[in-house]
Amino acid sequence: MSYTVLVFVKQVPDTQNISGDAMTPEGTVNRAALPAIFNPEDLNALELALQLKDRYGVRVVVATMGMPAAAEVLRQSLYRGADEAILVTDRALAGADTLATSYTLSCCAKKVGKVDLILCGRQAIDGDTAQVGPQIAEKLAMPQICYVEDVLEFGNGRIVAKRAIDGGYEVLEAPLPALLTVIDSNDPRPMNAKKIMKFKRARTASEVAKAHSNSNYTDGQTVDDELKKLEEAGLLIKEYSAADIGADPARIGFPGSPTKVKQVMSVVLTASEAKSVPATAEGVSLLIHELISDHTLG
Repeated sequence: MSYTVLVFVKQVPDTQNISGDAMTPEGTVNRAALPAIFNPEDLNALELALQLKDRYGVRVVVATMGMPAAAEVLRQSLYRGADEAILVTDRALAGADTLATSYTLSCCAKKVGKVDLILCGRQAIDGDTAQVGPQIAEKLAMPQICYVEDVLEFGNGRIVAKRAIDGGYEVLEAPLPALLTVIDSNDPRPMNAKKIMKFKRARTASEVAKAHSNSNYTDGQTVDDELKKLEEAGLLIKEYSAADIGADPARIGFPGSPTKVKQVMSVVLTASEAKSVPATAEGVSLLIHELISDHTLG
């Protein structure tokens, strides 16, 4: 029996490199000032899916919701071994909070069709809410296992997963289809050189349309011609609008997002004094003794 594993991934700003230049006057993050990266724990989720492909021969479908530029993380997924990629993009999706995002992604899952397992990273580094995965499971009425480290058994209508808990781990079993959120417990494989050569020309319809609008084609080739060519070569990344996935306009983007930001403040950390500690065993020992003596520790 062939199984399909759907992995939801996200392109995020590299929040680990936030500086004053990356902040707007309102105190929010200027995403354009930061490099866009593959959300780290989504990479772990993709790696787990690819391990299941290696072990059980599952079909791996990767999907993301975002701007057309988010197609880059889909190509990176193909470079690593995913079988199919889907971009959900629409101006109507802008401003979505976790509730609207999870609804949109649940509609995408239904559009994919028969899905036996959904994998998500535990959380995205630009929000740190860890809400989207569980909310998708709720909307699809799927059992969920969160904080997953590894899948121990898969098949025959069930999955057995190992998940992290405080002080140890649990082994849980769930019927399929199910949803798992994955933590950073594996080492994502590098992109494969042969797959890079194969999929480097993979494009979405939006990317093809943009390329045609920004250049002069002298051979008379139209956007439709290019899309047909890519599809025949297996290089067309599927692209869906909100209407394509049957999403209710009232439940997506700003209209479907009850979360409202009341106030944003820029927090500046200051210190009345600073002390340099040598990066040696002696320096660390002196620091610990000093912290104990002034009752900061102990």
